[in-house]
Amino acid sequence: MTRPRALAAPSVLLVLFALAVTVDLLSLAVGFDAGHVVAKPLLMPLLAAWAALRGAPRLLVVALLCGWGGDVLLLSDADPAFLAGMASFAAGHLCYLALFARVGRPRARGALLAPCYATACIATVALLWPGLPPELRLPVAVYSTLLTAMAYTATTRLGPVAGAGGALFLLSDTLIATGVADWPQPPRPDLWIMLTYLAAQFLLVRGTLGERRPSATTYREVRSTTP
Repeated sequence: MTRPRALAAPSVLLVLFALAVTVDLLSLAVGFDAGHVVAKPLLMPLLAAWAALRGAPRLLVVALLCGWGGDVLLLSDADPAFLAGMASFAAGHLCYLALFARVGRPRARGALLAPCYATACIATVALLWPGLPPELRLPVAVYSTLLTAMAYTATTRLGPVAGAGGALFLLSDTLIATGVADWPQPPRPDLWIMLTYLAAQFLLVRGTLGERRPSATTYREVRSTTP
């Protein structure tokens, strides 16, 4: 009975994560702040627990928990909480960078994509710079560089699934930054921020877990050498 229960536990956590995502996004869509406040702190712990039961590396779990810290801090509108939340997410990106360097492998398109990501980062910071409060300009520039490096590394070392997650993380945080810089916003901007953020984190997890899964070729090689 132990094995079926062990197999069921990740499925239960994934269902709970999907339920928390649904509650959070619906709450944002209808303007129900209490639902968002309750659901948001549950999201990353559930995703981290699911990933851990699927054999995720410790750095991946820590990265998700850093995201949880940022999520909780950004529930506050206070400037110190915003900076602390940015620092928590930055720590998560450092974990992702170390993780991707460890579990991924260099891909041929890396050299071609580097100028694209660098140009996108420089252009975004330059456009946002005049509208940002002076005390946030340097932190946003540093954070944007770190975030871009994470997204680039996800694409060039892990492949399209994690790469899509990195790109969505860039989009989500750019939406936050444009709000701070007082740019025009779409209706319900928090909904789009959370939608792209949650998709980003989930895809980064799936991309990492997929990279760690032994390929069929490797399995056949192991089997063929087994006496």
